[in-house]
Amino acid sequence: MGISCDPIGRVVSSRICATDDDWDAETSTIVLDPQTFSSDALRGLDSFSHVEVVYHFDQVPPEKVQVGARHPRNDTTLPLTGIFAQRGKNRPNRIGTTIARVLAVEDLSVHVSGLDAIDGTPVLDLKPFMVEFGPRGEVRQPQWATDLMRDYWSTS
Repeated sequence: MGISCDPIGRVVSSRICATDDDWDAETSTIVLDPQTFSSDALRGLDSFSHVEVVYHFDQVPPEKVQVGARHPRNDTTLPLTGIFAQRGKNRPNRIGTTIARVLAVEDLSVHVSGLDAIDGTPVLDLKPFMVEFGPRGEVRQPQWATDLMRDYWSTS
């Protein structure tokens, strides 16, 4: 069974390498495919503070995909952890998601900050972030994840 998914647009960013930290320092633009969409597709998105961006880690070679456990960031001081218990880019379908801050919406472009996708990344979908779709109840995670993410969003 195969699934076909066409990108709705691409990321335009000054970051061209997938380095791990300081993503809140990034401002990016998601540009929709003008052959498929008109500006009507983004109508009303500017009334939301955040957008969930679904994208494809297209620069991860298929042979680098992980299907079992690995050490996050290949750091052997961190626990061996299943690929579905971490957010690494070497995922089976190479799909990433991030909730980014909407800075502006104009024509076929959404300007955002804090998107951890590099220049040229294919965007698969956009969804407005609604509080009601956020976690319900207490959120928990292991300490290693908190430590690992300490500088991920920082702006140095």
